[in-house]
Amino acid sequence: MDQFDLSTMGCGATKASKIAPATQCSTGVAAVSTDKLLLQRYMNLPQHGKVQAEYVWIDSDYWDGKSFDLCSKSLTLADVPLSLDEIPIWAYSGDDAVDIIIVPRRTYRDPFRSGENIIVLADTYMEPKNGHEYGEPTKFNARASCAAVMQEAEDMGEDPWFGFEQEYYLLDRETDWPLGWPAGEYPDKDTAYYCAVGSTKAVARDLIEAHYRACLYAGVMIGGINSEVAPAQWEFQVGPASGTQGADDLWMARYILQRLCEEFHVGVTFDPKPVKKQAGIGCHTNYSNIASRTAPGGMDAIRQQCECLRQNHELHIANYGIGNERRLTGKDDTAAMSDFSWGIADRSASIRIGAKMVSRDCGYYEDRRPAANMDPYLVSRLLVETTLLQKGSKMSLK
Repeated sequence: MDQFDLSTMGCGATKASKIAPATQCSTGVAAVSTDKLLLQRYMNLPQHGKVQAEYVWIDSDYWDGKSFDLCSKSLTLADVPLSLDEIPIWAYSGDDAVDIIIVPRRTYRDPFRSGENIIVLADTYMEPKNGHEYGEPTKFNARASCAAVMQEAEDMGEDPWFGFEQEYYLLDRETDWPLGWPAGEYPDKDTAYYCAVGSTKAVARDLIEAHYRACLYAGVMIGGINSEVAPAQWEFQVGPASGTQGADDLWMARYILQRLCEEFHVGVTFDPKPVKKQAGIGCHTNYSNIASRTAPGGMDAIRQQCECLRQNHELHIANYGIGNERRLTGKDDTAAMSDFSWGIADRSASIRIGAKMVSRDCGYYEDRRPAANMDPYLVSRLLVETTLLQKGSKMSLK
C-alpha cells in the first residue's frame, strides 16, 4: 500500500547473564541468543579517531527462496572520510580464486556502531587490467548498467524519480512459519490486520520501529512503515529519490532489516508467495519523470508511457523477481502475469494511476508487478529504458 505523493545508545552492563541455550532452527543452524548488555560495554569504548567502515555488496544473483545474497566486511579507516574518493576500493575472494573488486558508491551512517562509523554500499567488478583500478562489472552487478541508463536520461534533460513499497514477512526461526502464527495454522482472514494495532495483530512492532529509526539514522530515504494484511507481514517505503539513489537506499534498508533480524533472532522472507493461502508480497514501484510531473499534459504522458510498458510487458515480467508467477494470479489485488493493464485507482491493474494524478493532470504512477524479491536496479533501469529511451528490447531476458 503506497504512501507516496511526489508533488510536493548507552547503558552499562551491571552483570553478565548466561548465554541462552541454542535452539535448532529449520535450516539446521543453531539459533544462539547472546548478552547484548555485555556487548554494550565494549561498544562504548573510545575509538581514538579511527572509523569502522562496513562495506556492503550484492555477492551474486543467487537467491535462496527467502533472502538476498548480501555480504559485508569491515575496514578501519584512519580518519573520517570526506568523500567517496577517500574510501578505499577493496576486494574479496570470489569463485575460482578470483578477486572481486568492490567499489564504494554511497555512504550511510552506521546505526549499529553509531558515532563516526559508516556503512559503505559498494558494487562489484572483475580484477583490473591494463593499469585500471578495476575491470568490467561482474555479471551480477546490476547497478553499473542502471547508473549508465540514469546518466543517459540525465544527459537528455530527464530526471526519473522512484519510490519503492517493500513488503516482507517476519518468520519464526525454529518453525519457518510467520512469526506469531500457531504452527501450520492460518489467521482469520475476516479479521482486519492492515494498519491494525494490538498484540494479536501487529506482531514484533519493536523490530519494525527499530528498523524505521535505524534507517532514518543511516540516512536512508525511508518514507514510512505499516502493518500489512496478515500478522507478521509488514511494509516500508523508500523514496521518492532520483536516479540510482532510490535503489541504493532500498538495498541499504534491506541490509539493515536483515542485520536487525540477526539481533532479534527473527527470520525474514521476501518470497513472493511465502504462505500459500495468503496474498503474495510485492515491491510496488512508484515512478515519475519530467513529462509525467508536468501539468498540463502529465496524464497524456502517463498514458503514452503505459502503452510503451504494454509493448515490453514480457521483458519487464522476466526481470521483476523470481517466483513471481505464484503471486501474479489475477487474485488478491494483482493482475494475471500474462496480462497487462493500467487503470485509475485500480489495485488489480498492472499499472495503477492514482485518482489525485488525474485531477492534477500530473504526477506518478505505480507499477504493481515487481515481486518483493526484485532487484530495484533492474526495475529502475527497465522503466527508464522503456518509457524514456525506447530501447527496452535491447535488454536480454533473464
